[in-house]
Amino acid sequence: MPLPIDEIKKLIKESIPDASIEIKDLMGDNNHYSATIRSELFKNLNKIEQHKLVYKSLKGKMGNELHALSITTEVK
Repeated sequence: MPLPIDEIKKLIKESIPDASIEIKDLMGDNNHYSATIRSELFKNLNKIEQHKLVYKSLKGKMGNELHALSITTEVK
């Protein structure tokens, strides 16, 4: 079962409360997304650490309910 955008945002917000999140459904199939996430928590973290923080917030749903997510992270 695909993961809706609202659920993805909710999961990220639980771990990164100050995040501003923009998500686009790339294929119109609720399965391939692009996300831009901005947060102060990314300050002093390299891109790999920032992405790990986002993937951790998805609680194992990446690769299961969430098939593809392209992530862009930025310091707020």
